[in-house]
Amino acid sequence: MKNKIILVILVFLIIFLLFYVYFKSAKDEKKIEVTEEAPLENTYTSNIIENVEYLSKDAKGNEYIIRAREGEVDISNNDIIFLKKVSAIIKLNNSKNILIFGDYGKYNINNFDTIFSKNVIINYLDKKINSEYLDFSILRNSMIISKNVVYSDPENTVKTDVVEINLETRDINFFMYDKNKKINIISKN
Repeated sequence: MKNKIILVILVFLIIFLLFYVYFKSAKDEKKIEVTEEAPLENTYTSNIIENVEYLSKDAKGNEYIIRAREGEVDISNNDIIFLKKVSAIIKLNNSKNILIFGDYGKYNINNFDTIFSKNVIINYLDKKINSEYLDFSILRNSMIISKNVVYSDPENTVKTDVVEINLETRDINFFMYDKNKKINIISKN
């Protein structure tokens, strides 16, 4: 008789536990459904990254380091990062480093091309270039500097529309948009 009572109690206990687990899981599923259907306006997502750093190296062993205080992924193209307070170090083989600074940048994570804009400063050896725009391309192996360009070295100050620097040969070319205007060169000697 005792065994029958214990068996009945165990059966009721098992049935009770099964019902409890069933209703508990059904209740949890309802909570998940409600959470998933919550309006998006109450959630906040951000694509802003602080203290960004990108490192790359080309086939020749040149290193490119881009840093920014803040980066924001372009919503329409995830390969593009918009940067604020940007600096770059270009470590060329058999040469001194090129330092670049700018208020803003646009970096392509696929080909490493970078556009610097507003208050752009480029330092290389004893040369300094100030401008408002710099298009840096590893694929082209060049820097195209434009908008209010002032190039200075120990001997001269040059005001021009465009400076193009070939990173492989280290050749520097100066251009004016208007062929009738001349490059302004001020000798310091």
